[in-house]
Amino acid sequence: MSRAARVRLFWAAALLFAAGYAVACLELPPLGGPFHPYGERAVAAALGRRTANTVSSVNFDLRGFDTLGEEFVLFTAALGAVLLLRRTRDEHVSAPRPGRVLPTVRLAGTVLLPVVLVTGVSVVAHGQLTPGGGFQGGVVLATGLHLAYLAADYRVLRRVRPRAVLEVAEAVAAGGFALLGLIGLVRAGAFLENVLPLGTFGELASGGQVPVLNASVGLEVASALVVVLAGFIDQALEIES
Repeated sequence: MSRAARVRLFWAAALLFAAGYAVACLELPPLGGPFHPYGERAVAAALGRRTANTVSSVNFDLRGFDTLGEEFVLFTAALGAVLLLRRTRDEHVSAPRPGRVLPTVRLAGTVLLPVVLVTGVSVVAHGQLTPGGGFQGGVVLATGLHLAYLAADYRVLRRVRPRAVLEVAEAVAAGGFALLGLIGLVRAGAFLENVLPLGTFGELASGGQVPVLNASVGLEVASALVVVLAGFIDQALEIES
């Protein structure tokens, strides 16, 4: 396809999208009005599913299919980064040199690493009860793991982050989300339909499959971020042309 043809195709698609977006915006209710159908349904659905955090109920119940798409966007991005950063034939691996770390940075990183990891697990585990969830907690977990790089050096980080295991964990977590959706389709007739006990409102084991999906997203996000950052760090410190 020539450059002129690609430009024409782009403008045709852009105009079509702009027209559809404009029509959709014209159908939106006015701001500040009393008509809030989505909000009313979201709160009722959260209470019906015994999920104290309405946002998590929306993410993993009302619009769970959209969340699945978002999860696979990150999965695809991580896969693309791994492929682009893989070692080529004209590159070779060299041993990274140890870096100098200030004692204050080493102390802060050593103290904060377990605190941040526990906080990340808590944010994921309590996503159906309090603000947070898998996306936020996954980022916290990935950030906490890289405190080992700041507090020590790259060699320590490489020992505490098993890259091959995290690559498998990312794929398993993303596939687990889709698998639970298919189980709902088979058993209840709708994709991502809840098939687990709802539990008691306000307790950790509540919300049906919301906490399970939350944990799946948390594992996928944390693993994907660590894998992507590992590719960039490896490329910067180990690979030589």
